[in-house]
Amino acid sequence: MSVLPLVFTSGWASGINAYAVVLLLGVFGATGLTDEVPASLQRTDVLIVAGVLFLCEAVADKIPYVDSVWDAAHTVIRPVAGAVVGALLAGQSGSLPDIAAGAVGGSTALASHFVKAGTRMAVNTSPEPFSNIALSTAEDLGVAGIVTFAMFNPQAAAVIAAVLLAAGLTVLVFLWTRIRRFLRRRAQRREERRLAAEEREAAARTPAPPR
Repeated sequence: MSVLPLVFTSGWASGINAYAVVLLLGVFGATGLTDEVPASLQRTDVLIVAGVLFLCEAVADKIPYVDSVWDAAHTVIRPVAGAVVGALLAGQSGSLPDIAAGAVGGSTALASHFVKAGTRMAVNTSPEPFSNIALSTAEDLGVAGIVTFAMFNPQAAAVIAAVLLAAGLTVLVFLWTRIRRFLRRRAQRREERRLAAEEREAAARTPAPPR
């Protein structure tokens, strides 16, 4: 069970930025910092793709409303990435069944993804973009710091990740009112655009008065 703390931590981090987790673990394994990373994550093509997607996320994650669209698109990707990384780590160490590791990594990633996505919806209720940039930067630094720390002290890193996950879920409960307001406002904008489009179509179909 020695790999379980690393699986849990990588799952939590994958729910926030899966590409950063794959990139960091691959680099740590390729440089010989740890023997826990499987060779499949150290491949050059995997590192390149993860690096490019990480840069894409770093940009999209800092733009209001674009970050929520990005989060929605990654509702499946992040938990799957957490499950795959967890299974690969378990297969590398042989101390935990792959299926169990995948379940831990995937469920933890799903929970932290909901925390991130919900927090972003709440932040997007404010008109200024600076809170998005600050929050995204803090998330990137937090993922990098905790995943790096997990390479040296996986048990302590897992405790930190668990505390952050619990705190995030608690905050999400208190932010639910703002999130619902954001969803209602977005639905209202969609309805307004639909009505405006119908009015334009009706005006285009109306024959011009005779001269």
